[in-house]
Amino acid sequence: MTNQDVNLYGTVHGGVIMKFVDDAAGAAAARHCGFNAVTVAIDEITLMVPVKVGDLVHAKAQVNWTGKTSLEIGVTVFAERWNEADREPVNVATAYLVFVGVDADGNPRHVPQVVPESPDDVRRWHEAEIRREHRLARRQAIDRHRADGA
Repeated sequence: MTNQDVNLYGTVHGGVIMKFVDDAAGAAAARHCGFNAVTVAIDEITLMVPVKVGDLVHAKAQVNWTGKTSLEIGVTVFAERWNEADREPVNVATAYLVFVGVDADGNPRHVPQVVPESPDDVRRWHEAEIRREHRLARRQAIDRHRADGA
């Protein structure tokens, strides 16, 4: 991270980390699909520890769940402190994003299914299904609110 990424507190803007997360998730989604996928929701992002100028930042992105046209990507962000070379990378952020696979015209298209293999994969799949149910419930509540003229 460089000086151009800094906020008034001397740490990296959360928005810079959010863009990094979206870029990493987008790469994982496109790699899984073999075609373009676009961000449709950031279900959750937690910025746990400030990132400092000079930190080397890494992201690990993984497909947690797939539907017909959508997929959830989990991202973990780590920072290596430039002045603490003997320490392990620090977990600085986690996020869950939803992408939709799209064709050349931008229309949704079917995505390849991910098959959970390990117990951790199965846990991630089930947790992603719970987040999906909550997203859909929120969307229905918003639609009802709009329909009521609010």
